[in-house]
Amino acid sequence: MNEMIYLYDGSFQGFLCCVFDSYVYKEVPTAICCDEDSVPALFDTRGIVTDRNHAERVYRKLVKCSPYAASLLRKCFLTCLPQRELRMYHLIVKLLEQGSGFLRDPSDETLYPVLRAVRHLEGEVHLLKGFVRFSQLGDVLGGEIRPKNRVLPLLRHHFCARYVGDRFFLYDRTHREVLLYASGQACIRPLDDFQMAQPDAAEARYRLLWKRFYDTIAIRERYNPRCRQTQMPKRYWSTMTEFQGATYFTPQSSCAAVPDPGAPAGIPAPETLSGSGPFAPESIL
Repeated sequence: MNEMIYLYDGSFQGFLCCVFDSYVYKEVPTAICCDEDSVPALFDTRGIVTDRNHAERVYRKLVKCSPYAASLLRKCFLTCLPQRELRMYHLIVKLLEQGSGFLRDPSDETLYPVLRAVRHLEGEVHLLKGFVRFSQLGDVLGGEIRPKNRVLPLLRHHFCARYVGDRFFLYDRTHREVLLYASGQACIRPLDDFQMAQPDAAEARYRLLWKRFYDTIAIRERYNPRCRQTQMPKRYWSTMTEFQGATYFTPQSSCAAVPDPGAPAGIPAPETLSGSGPFAPESIL
């Protein structure tokens, strides 16, 4: 088989077309990339055209071989696993050549990286169901996150079911995409640049009330920062209300923070952390 670097459009269907073409043209991809700038210049490259029929043929074959493997691959595509596409390709090749028996062995060298990445994705989704903080911006709820993995497709059902009668958006700063929901309809769209609006006076006061509640319920005698970081990892703090500084509680058209609601002081939360989590490649299903 010929060796080749594949360039595709970054979608899951596009990846499946890479698998299809590798068998049609008897090629072994040494890399599968969605960014032309990341391709080593010394190797031959070929652009893969996304064909829905080709993608469906590959996916039907995967489901026939193992519905579990097909589901695992869909989730793996959302992860930040290094060389994600190539690892998924090797798993598909092994599945087609040897059958699904190796899927029962979590320590298998082909399966283990994919399985570990999916577990990390599912763990992050579980944590974000509790760590996401929404703000009332007019008649819309708005929130933002900085995940390592592309979690919005897996968070969509949870938040759409929870806020079924509301309108909301959830922005993923890492992958620059947004989940939009209104009138029972939800979609995920790319959004390169976004800046959350300043709150009005009512929302700013609710933010401060939540921060004071968080500080007040803390038990000073049981203060354990290491335990807190275990249960609530630091990389999530930058978008959580209880860890923000004074400017976060300043309403629009005002240079002063909302007056303190008068709750007794507890253990103060640290200031907002700067920066974001590791960047994961941008991709759209």
